[in-house]
Amino acid sequence: MPDLRPSRRTLLQITAAGAVAGTVGTTPAYADGIDYTTRKTFDDWDRLFQEGGPGQPDQPNDNTNRDGRSGMLAWSQSYVLLGLVRMYERYRDTYYLDRLIDNVDQVLAVRDSARGVTDYRGLSLPAWRADHPYTTGYATLADGNGQPLLDLREALSYAEDTTVTVTAGTRPDTFTVRLVNTFVNRTVTLTDLSLDPASPDYAVSRIYAAAPGPLQLTAADQREAPRAGDVPRLGTYEMRCRPVIFAVHTGMITYPIASFVRIVAGSPVLRRRYGRKAAEYLTACREAVAVHDWEYRDGGHLIWPKGQPLAYDGCEQPINQSVGLGQTLVELALATGDSSYRQKVAAMGRMLAGQLAVDAGDAYQWHYWPAGGRIYEGFTKTGDPATDVSIFTPAGGPARQFEDISHGAIDVEFAVRAFRARLAFTGQDMERIARTFTQNVATTDADGLPAVHTTVAGGATGAASVAHQAPRWMQAAPWDPRIHAHCLALYDRYQPTPERDGQQAIGFGWLLANVAYLNWGAR
Repeated sequence: MPDLRPSRRTLLQITAAGAVAGTVGTTPAYADGIDYTTRKTFDDWDRLFQEGGPGQPDQPNDNTNRDGRSGMLAWSQSYVLLGLVRMYERYRDTYYLDRLIDNVDQVLAVRDSARGVTDYRGLSLPAWRADHPYTTGYATLADGNGQPLLDLREALSYAEDTTVTVTAGTRPDTFTVRLVNTFVNRTVTLTDLSLDPASPDYAVSRIYAAAPGPLQLTAADQREAPRAGDVPRLGTYEMRCRPVIFAVHTGMITYPIASFVRIVAGSPVLRRRYGRKAAEYLTACREAVAVHDWEYRDGGHLIWPKGQPLAYDGCEQPINQSVGLGQTLVELALATGDSSYRQKVAAMGRMLAGQLAVDAGDAYQWHYWPAGGRIYEGFTKTGDPATDVSIFTPAGGPARQFEDISHGAIDVEFAVRAFRARLAFTGQDMERIARTFTQNVATTDADGLPAVHTTVAGGATGAASVAHQAPRWMQAAPWDPRIHAHCLALYDRYQPTPERDGQQAIGFGWLLANVAYLNWGAR
C-alpha cells in the first residue's frame, strides 16, 4: 500500500507558507526528525556541551593561551546560561537553576580581578577582558639593544594574523616594512621609512597620511627624544592585541546571571533556597556593569573612549553593543528597584526608539550604527591625531548598513524586556517589532521552503547559519505566534545538531539558547 503521507518538503512548504502568510499550522513540519521543543533535546545537548569544547564556563574570555580567539564567554557560554534561564521559565524545574549556578560560579572565577590580569590600562577589574581578534594589534619595532622605537598599530580585526617583516631600505638610515595579514589576505608594504621626524619619509607621518588603509594602520614614536639615525632591528615581529573589556561582552555574560537574581527575588520559595547565591550574584553584576560607567553617555548610548585600542575609538558603539549591556540593567532595575538602573534603561530605550523607522508595512527598520553618529555619517582626518575623532582609525565611514538579524536579536531582547519592565516602549512598538520579523525577516526561498533575510530591512536570503539565529527573536512571539512557527519550521528544515553545526570556533552554546527558546515559545 503506498505511503500517502505528505513528504518532509511538502510539510515544510505548508508550514513556511502559513507562517509567512498569516496562519499557524498545527502539524509538525518534520514529525520524524528532532523535536526542538522538548526538554530531552535541550538536556541531551547540554550534557554534550559539558563534555568539552569551546565556550566552557571555566575558559577565560581572552585569548591568553594563544590557541584560538577571545570572546568565548560572551558569544558561547552566555547563551548556555540564557538557555538555562529560559528552560527554567518554561518548566519551573529548579534543576535548571542548579545547572546555572554550576556554570556561573566558574564564570565568575575567571573574571580579570580573580585571575589577576589587567586591561590595556593596567587595571584588573571584576569583568572579562577580550583581545584577538577584536582589538588593536601592536608590533613594537626596537633597536639592536631592544629599546622600543616605533609602535605599528593595526586596528583591523584579526591583527594577530599579521606578520611584520622589517628589511633594510635603499637609502642610509631607512627601512622597509611589509605587513601580511593571512586572515583577510591583505598585504601592505612601506618602503624607505625613516625615524627622522624632519624627514618627509618619517614613519609616523607617512603612515598617518595613508591611514586608514587596507589594514587600518597607524604608528606612534616610542622614543623619549626622537632623532635622526635610529633604525629598527631587521627581522620579523609579531602583532599582539591589547586587552579591552567590551560592554557588550559584560552584558551578554551578566544578563542571564542578573535574570537569576530577578527570578529569585520574585519568589519567597526560591529566596529561601537561593537567597545567598542571588546576593552574591547581584554584587557581581553590579560591579561588572559599573566597569562601563565611563563609557555611558546621557543620551542612552555607550562610546568607545578615545585611546581605547579599538578600530573606532572616540565613536559611538553599535546599537546592539549599547543595549547588550542594557539587558542586564533591565534585570537589575527589576531586582533592586534602583533608580539609577531604571533611568539608564529608560534612556537606552529612548535611544533605541529614536533609531526605529516605520516602513511601508508598519514594521520597524533600523541600522547597525546609530543614525546621526560619527560612523554612520562618516568622519575625516584633521591633520593632527590629537584633534582627530579617532586615534586608531583617523578617518572612517559613512557606514549605513541595516542591522543584521543576529545582532538585531539583542536589540529585540532589550526592547521587550524594557517594555515588560514598564521602563520604555509601547505596545505598538512591540507589534511593529513583531512585524519586522514576520514581514522583513521571515521568508521562503525559491522552492517555497522556510528561510530568512539577513537584515531587519529584508535583503538577501540568509544561509543556514543565519537562519539558525532566528529563535533569538522569540521575545517578540507573544505579539505574533507566527514567529515561533517560522523559527520551528527553519529548524525542522535545517535540522541543526551539535555534531553537525557545533564545530565552529565558538562551539554550540548558541544552539542551546535557540532550542531553549523554541521550548519557551511553545508555551
